[in-house]
Amino acid sequence: MAHHHTEPKPLEILILAAGLGTRMKSRRAKVLHELGGLPLIVHVCRTARSLDPQRILVVVGHQAEDVEKAVLAEVGDLAAFVTQTQQRGTGDAVEAARDQLEKSDSLLLVLSGDVPLIRTDTLKKFVAHHRATGADCSILSVRLENPTGYGRVIRDGQDSFARIVEHKDATTEQRQIREINAGIYCFETDKLFEALRRIEPANEQGEYYLTDVPQILLANNCKVMVYLHTDAREVSGINTRADLAEFENLLRRSTIRGLMTDAGVTFIDPSHAYVSADSQIGRDSIIYPNVSIEGKSTLGEGCVIRSGARITNSRLGDNVVIKDHSLVVDSDIESNCSVGPFAHLRMNARLEEDAMVGNFVEVKKSRLGRGTKAMHLSYLGDATIGERTNIGAGTITCNYDGKTKHETIIEDDVKIGSDTMLVAPVRVGAGSVTGAGSVVTKDVPPDSLVAGVPAVIKKSLKNTDSGS
Repeated sequence: MAHHHTEPKPLEILILAAGLGTRMKSRRAKVLHELGGLPLIVHVCRTARSLDPQRILVVVGHQAEDVEKAVLAEVGDLAAFVTQTQQRGTGDAVEAARDQLEKSDSLLLVLSGDVPLIRTDTLKKFVAHHRATGADCSILSVRLENPTGYGRVIRDGQDSFARIVEHKDATTEQRQIREINAGIYCFETDKLFEALRRIEPANEQGEYYLTDVPQILLANNCKVMVYLHTDAREVSGINTRADLAEFENLLRRSTIRGLMTDAGVTFIDPSHAYVSADSQIGRDSIIYPNVSIEGKSTLGEGCVIRSGARITNSRLGDNVVIKDHSLVVDSDIESNCSVGPFAHLRMNARLEEDAMVGNFVEVKKSRLGRGTKAMHLSYLGDATIGERTNIGAGTITCNYDGKTKHETIIEDDVKIGSDTMLVAPVRVGAGSVTGAGSVVTKDVPPDSLVAGVPAVIKKSLKNTDSGS
């Protein structure tokens, strides 16, 4: 007799993300709280997308608009949304998706929006197990040291699934059971929606629980399988801010461990550094305690990042030194530069090779050329500065006239004297010098010395015999 293989059913994913999460004690929906700089829902969507499903349906409720925005940014066209108007339990949340899913001849993987550490590999194995055993419903379970509060998986004499009992409904004997329902399921979609019609409210609040579905399916001669997973941490949800902090710590530790073992990065005190999972650091870089590297930041080889520095969404070349308590945001620093201490680079600041920025210097939307130095107490905004130029202490680009921002251009080999005010828009030509305390309101021609308030040309520096 010929076996004909039917095509495996397409995979669809349903993510439950409607709740507020009262135990977070927050006005913000639980799935929008961030872990490693990304909302919880984004972590789940990223994993969901990696399974290559036909679509990802998200059940939204509280702050639906913000949740949808976060989901769309991560998975785009794959996403569709269903609104659960009143949050009446997990069964009701799935019921809300009936119109979208009921007629789907698919395999439905149900996930929670607050289980951010779940791995692609785990879910792939879970779905494969469901398909291989020909189950109508599969439940992912784990064993916990302390299962208090979780629904227990009750097995029959043959070690097969019997039912799920919620903690508050469990007998003393059942409470000894350590195997719990992780709230991740696989269903044959059509069977799920048949069974949902038969659920009774589980309590006075009129809540419907998805956990009743497997038992109903079993009673109707469907096949229910339990897939016991070994890593409880990976499938645990986040209910409180304490859980969030614990997960943040786990994530941070594994990121930093990876950088030490695989990337060759030195951490003076790994437990007091924060590095986002999306950042990259080159070998032989040294990270001192209390450093924060956030967003998508890239550091080259041999960099030294001193205590109290924060680097966000920035790129550093090789051998860059960021001294204590400096802030670098959305900026680019090429190789062999030094920044700080107490410097602030932001909004697309760019340092070319061998440039130096010292203490209490702020650089905004400006470029410093190769070998250029601004060592003390300066503000450089909307400025383009050439090579080998020295910016004296206390120099300020007066870029704002009360209405608009204007640009300052300083060419190569210029010496800007201490306490010079550059009133933009203004250009200082190559090889020029400004005297201390000058207020430069007009363009300075190349190779000239200007001084005064307002600054005037004192002499030309061209062809002067300097006696060298």
